[in-house]
Amino acid sequence: MKKITIAIDGFSSTGKSTLAKQIAKELGYIYVDTGAMYRAVTYFAMRHNFVSENHLDSEGLIKELPNITLQFHFNEEAEFAEMYLNEENIEIAIRTIEVSRLVSKVAEISEVRAKLVEQQQAMGKNKGIVMDGRDIGTVVFPDAELKLFMTASTETKAQRRFDELVEKGQHVTFEEVLQNVQERDYIDTHRDDSPLVKADDAIEIDNSHMTKKEQFELVMEMVSEKLEVRS
Repeated sequence: MKKITIAIDGFSSTGKSTLAKQIAKELGYIYVDTGAMYRAVTYFAMRHNFVSENHLDSEGLIKELPNITLQFHFNEEAEFAEMYLNEENIEIAIRTIEVSRLVSKVAEISEVRAKLVEQQQAMGKNKGIVMDGRDIGTVVFPDAELKLFMTASTETKAQRRFDELVEKGQHVTFEEVLQNVQERDYIDTHRDDSPLVKADDAIEIDNSHMTKKEQFELVMEMVSEKLEVRS
C-alpha cells in the first residue's frame, strides 16, 4: 500500500501532537513534532540570552543557527521520540510555561523558520509521515494528501494546557495559561512569515466537545479514504 503525508495544523493546545502520535502509531508512520523543534531553538536562545520577555536579539540567534543540531531519538519506554539539542535530551526542559511564553517570538524569525522547514521537508521526502505544527499544510507539505486544521475554544485550550502543566508538577495559574494561549494565538496568526492559516484544502476539526477517541476515529476514517485512493 502506498504511503501518504498527513499534515496537521492548528492552534496551540488543540491536541495536534496527541492526535498525530495516535495516527502514526496506528499506521506505523514517522511522527514529527515540529513544535518541539521551535521550542528547542527557543530554549537555545534563552540559554544564550538571545530572548526574554522584553528582549529579542534575532541577529545574535541567526548567527548561531549553524551551531544548532536538532534530532529526535525514540524512547522505547515512553513510546515516543524525544527532542535532543546538540546531543542533549531537552524534552522536559522545552515543555515549561517559560518556553511557551517565548516560542512564538522565536518562531517569527524567518531564518529560523527556513532552517526548520528545510529539515522537516527532508524528513518527509519518502512520505509515510505525520507532522503537526502551524504551517505544515501551507508551507512544509503543500501537496500533502491529507490536511487537517485543529481548533477549539480559547477556554478549552487553556484548561487543557493548564491540566497538562499541573500534571507535570509545574506551578502555574489558570490565568497565566489563558493569557499565554491568547498571546500565542495572536502572534501565530499575525506574523509576517508563514502565519497560522487554514489551507484551502484542509479539513477543519473543532474538538472543543470531542473526546480523544471520537476525534481519532473520525480522522482515521478520513485517512482510510485517502489510502484507498492511493492504493
